Amino acid sequence: MKEWTIRILLVAALAALGIWAWRALHPDPEQVIRRQLQEMAKAVSFTAEQGLAAQAWHASSLPEFLALDIEVTQRVPGVPATLSGRDEVMQLLTVSRRVCRSLRLRLPDLKISLAPDRTMAEVYATGEADVTYASGEKASFLQELRLRLVKVKQGWIVQQVETVKTLT
Repeated sequence: MKEWTIRILLVAALAALGIWAWRALHPDPEQVIRRQLQEMAKAVSFTAEQGLAAQAWHASSLPEFLALDIEVTQRVPGVPATLSGRDEVMQLLTVSRRVCRSLRLRLPDLKISLAPDRTMAEVYATGEADVTYASGEKASFLQELRLRLVKVKQGWIVQQVETVKTLT
């Protein structure tokens, strides 16, 4: 009887280890997207205390999250704008580092919908940004966003971002 108990416990332990290994090697796409978007928000963010080298190092990881042909559409009354391509997005972020002392971007609320073939995803997010301008003036922004992501070999990349008109 004792021998059977040991065998059952051993099989259960091996099964649990197998399930853990499978999940570690093949994470749920929604978890991967959440992690990547949080890392992207971290790469966009910077503080006044960071040196130029630290800011450049953080910003250098941003292109890996963006498609070459990314399109960013801002639909804010009075300031409509569209950026096309990774280079334009990176130029805008470079300019923002010059005119701002700090920028903190957060995406606390993510609603992820995967396409049936699991190669595309649509994410509705709440973007929260706290900005300190070079003049010392501070501002906070809250904006609903829709992002379209595409699965690539190394993960997911953002192909489209647009602001969502909210009821006011």
